[in-house]
Amino acid sequence: MELAKRTVLISAAALSLVLGYRFLGDLSRQGGIGNYLESRERSSELKKALEFINAYHVDGDASEIGVLTESAMEGMISQLDPYSEYLDFERLKRLDEDTKQEFGGIGVQVEMRDEYVTVVTPLEGTPGEKAGLLRGDRIVEVDGESLKGLGFTESVAKLKGRPGTKVAISVVRENEPDRLKLEIIRELIEVDNVHGAEILNEGIGYLRISQFGRRTGEELSEVVEFLLERGMQALIIDLRNNPGGLLDSAVEVASQFLPHGELIVSTKGRHDSMSEEWLAVNHGQYHEFPLAVLINPGSASASEILAGALKDSGRAKLVGDKTFGKGSVQSILPLGSDTGLKLTTAKYYTPGGYVIHERGVEPDIVVEISPQEEANLIIQRSRLKTMPTEEFVEQFEFEPIEDKQLNKAVDLLEAIVAQS
Repeated sequence: MELAKRTVLISAAALSLVLGYRFLGDLSRQGGIGNYLESRERSSELKKALEFINAYHVDGDASEIGVLTESAMEGMISQLDPYSEYLDFERLKRLDEDTKQEFGGIGVQVEMRDEYVTVVTPLEGTPGEKAGLLRGDRIVEVDGESLKGLGFTESVAKLKGRPGTKVAISVVRENEPDRLKLEIIRELIEVDNVHGAEILNEGIGYLRISQFGRRTGEELSEVVEFLLERGMQALIIDLRNNPGGLLDSAVEVASQFLPHGELIVSTKGRHDSMSEEWLAVNHGQYHEFPLAVLINPGSASASEILAGALKDSGRAKLVGDKTFGKGSVQSILPLGSDTGLKLTTAKYYTPGGYVIHERGVEPDIVVEISPQEEANLIIQRSRLKTMPTEEFVEQFEFEPIEDKQLNKAVDLLEAIVAQS
């Protein structure tokens, strides 16, 4: 009997310790006893409201508990920021596609701005680029259905579909009085992330990173070796209109140019678990030739992390215009067996302690170009090498123009190489 009592007491003490630990954890996460008690009270009110509406509202379909719960979730989360959202089963299933390098769609990278999907950049050679979509275009309708009020994931899903199928979109473009109506045939988008590798002037290499996917670090390594074999002494990395992608990929790219163990980026949130550091990993094997990086307002997220790391470390000079300013961390938190929450939980900081979010990364050398110049350069970059100049001018109705940002970077690196 004494042994049984002792066993019960030990079990009760263990349970008390577990419950106490959980209680202290809840207190810590919610910012103290006051917030904890208020959240418990408010949660109880929300539960009662759901029960009353479900039981007594005249419209039984509208007051079904699942519908009410999803509406409450989406309404609550929509007040936070443009990147947090409730994820039902379909949204969770589609989320992984955002970071894959192969999918069916029109080939544009987008962000949510002013309640609409907005083009950050069309990917080179894709149906979106061929249809004439430009950075800043707002996609307001898909197949006749307005996107206003839809979440980011749901809006993007409407643009995707089986390769070969047609999608009709309505676009609002700045300084255009009427909506643009476009019909685009979806394609299987197989995305290479590193483009345009060449030696521009003697010893000055150039490459463009269009986004950061799973293969970007490997692609970059191969392209750099290709340029080195052709006598490259300095490199221009073009991150203009790069909307970002995978953080690990940006870290892998930065690690090819920074000493082993050098800080690349850090995050800070409300809790220690959301605060992390990412360091260069290369075991002492990294490139030390001079670097210049091209940036503009279309450079976002992972591209800002790379640019900030190379700038703050003194490893590269940034040329162009200030970046977009998307530097927040979204964590996927499970709610049920097939639902979740994509929640902004931290912000990114450059090695110098500069917060990227809503501020962007400033260039070392400011070279501004107009939106029209930028639109012409995008067309020129993808089309001019594929046709005679006369045919290009006749089709696109402008003479080839100077890329002032690129030329400034070339001049900068030539001066550095000449002094070395």
